[in-house]
Amino acid sequence: MWETPEELAALQSLLDDSLARSTPHLRSIVNERTMTADQLTQVLSGMCTLALSTVTAKGEPRISGVDGHFLHGAWHFGTARTAAKARHLSARPSASVAHMRGEDLGVFTHGTVQPLNPADGEPAADWSELLAYLQDFYGADAFDWEHEVTYYRLQPHWMTVFAPDVSRLLSGSPQGHAE
Repeated sequence: MWETPEELAALQSLLDDSLARSTPHLRSIVNERTMTADQLTQVLSGMCTLALSTVTAKGEPRISGVDGHFLHGAWHFGTARTAAKARHLSARPSASVAHMRGEDLGVFTHGTVQPLNPADGEPAADWSELLAYLQDFYGADAFDWEHEVTYYRLQPHWMTVFAPDVSRLLSGSPQGHAE
């Protein structure tokens, strides 16, 4: 868990506000089947595969997979600087991500990306901390961290979580094998 008490409080507020602003249909599915911010940060450790949705210049949706890391109450992910999604995000920084684990967990987030290590300009203030985490996770020599890859933070403005069995997720037991 990387979140400070202030970040956990902000994440809980985001989760509560997002659900309150959702449609009655979504609320009927998620109410009583969700997690607190504290529980969520315990479950979203390490790398989580994300489905990332971007938009082309013609307004056409595109979806692709990225490695996601949930740190400080926000998703962080990277891609090659030459990838289509990098061009999409540079021109249109609104994005959505979904992390799903079968029927056990769904985390859905909409927001705006912030480049953390831009090709031109100053990196984000916390880039050195994130870079150390990523190099520890992937290996310091996995990429040319300055020129080959670009990393983003998805600043969420809406996020909801579907988790029908929180205790199983927190215990790490696979579906059908709860103790």
